[in-house]
Amino acid sequence: MNTFLADARGTLVPERDSQHGPLPPLLLALTLLTGLVDAFSYLVLGHVFVANMTGNVVFLGFALAGAPGFSIAASVTALASFWSGALAGGKVGSRLGENRGRLLNTAASIQAVFLAASVVLGALAGNAATAGFRYPLIVVLGIAMGIQNATARKLAVPDLTTTVLTLTITGTAADSALAGGKGSLSGRRLIAMAAMLIGALVGAALVIHVRTVFPLVIALIVIVVVAATTRALGRSDPPWARA
Repeated sequence: MNTFLADARGTLVPERDSQHGPLPPLLLALTLLTGLVDAFSYLVLGHVFVANMTGNVVFLGFALAGAPGFSIAASVTALASFWSGALAGGKVGSRLGENRGRLLNTAASIQAVFLAASVVLGALAGNAATAGFRYPLIVVLGIAMGIQNATARKLAVPDLTTTVLTLTITGTAADSALAGGKGSLSGRRLIAMAAMLIGALVGAALVIHVRTVFPLVIALIVIVVVAATTRALGRSDPPWARA
């Protein structure tokens, strides 16, 4: 229990001299952002994810089989947009990967532009996104989340991919003491799961009970805070920023 609590505390409030510095809580914020955005995309844009591409591949299979409520075009658009965003994020990572502070600040700033575009589109679309707004929203959100995923991959903070939790959930069981493991990073893994859950819960509640665009507004605020925080903390070229 002490190890679990220490790991959780170190993820939420890392020590100044820790290997990854402030990156763990910043990536947790991006994990929460993922829950917000995917709640919006699934509930408003019609059974499509813009961050969870594993789900989209499955949805594409459903659509190809003729299952009602799923769209081949929407799933393919999301996959293509995410791939394009990941390509852009990979290029940014190749150029700035030696400084993780600059990398996250630049990638988050670019992502903020696409999220800002999604807020404008979402506000114009209202509570019922027609095809004229649906596909532009899928494109800008898919690109934004592709950038985020590629950046998180380059930052390489263990168990904080920000978009995929399958291996994280597997690790909580496979690495546990019950399985003969050390139970390492269990606190971090459970916090990452909780961040995604909270994002999805808040996003779904806002879509259903308030206004559909609000999850995107919150996501935009989160990414702006991440970009600004990274810029401020990484300005002095601290050790954690070096790859």
